[in-house]
Amino acid sequence: MIRSIVRRLPLMAASACMAALAAMPTSAQIVVPESMHSNETVSNVRNQAQIHTELAALYFQAGSMPVALEETNIAIAADPRYASAYNVRALVHTALREFDGADADFKKALGLAPNDPDINNNYGWFLCQRGRERESFPHFMIAIKNPLYVTPERAYINAGSCAVKVGDLENARAYLLQALRMAGDRESMSLVQIQLISLAYKEGNLTEARNRLQEILQAGVTPPPDALWLGIRVERKLGHLAEEKSLAAQLRRLYPTSAEYQAYLSGNYE
Repeated sequence: MIRSIVRRLPLMAASACMAALAAMPTSAQIVVPESMHSNETVSNVRNQAQIHTELAALYFQAGSMPVALEETNIAIAADPRYASAYNVRALVHTALREFDGADADFKKALGLAPNDPDINNNYGWFLCQRGRERESFPHFMIAIKNPLYVTPERAYINAGSCAVKVGDLENARAYLLQALRMAGDRESMSLVQIQLISLAYKEGNLTEARNRLQEILQAGVTPPPDALWLGIRVERKLGHLAEEKSLAAQLRRLYPTSAEYQAYLSGNYE
């Protein structure tokens, strides 16, 4: 499941970044004074770091990791105390499978902004994916408790997923149901529903799993391959042959090269 862990910038923001960048000095020209007594100088330096960090986030979302890494390095050279630059660079290092560098950058970011909800959520998810699930929960809770966090449902979703990984299905359900209550758009709601379908399947609650999948389909959202594959297995266990074939046809049509469809062809239902 793909999570949006860098806030997406609107097109106007991207255009503004590019326009501002054209008027800025290159990385070789950036000079940070040893003693910054001028508020204007401090503001300019932070502005440079912010613009390059936002550009790095855009390149990260586009999959241009080398350019994203370069932009974060420029941002940090401009302002070594800008936490968001380390946060984005940590995400780039993670995508490049440079996990030691990612861990170091997340820690640096948290050292500068220990209560930042985005950084805590991202680091929590990083820890969860690195097999350090127990360490991730305090970071998710910091993000969730921050009243300024715009998307707390993401931290609840991640906490729920990590709770499933450690076998804590009771708390996983609580986290995911809270995420569902807070989800503000169809994409977020579908993301939570898929996690709840997977949880219900693990618990043997096949009717619940089937009903939640039907809610996704009826909402007009194109289900991802993992949701369709879960639905196929649910219908198979319920003995609903026609429904199983219908979902399998969708999986073949939408995701013919997916790992889920290959698993279906091989008959590996578990």
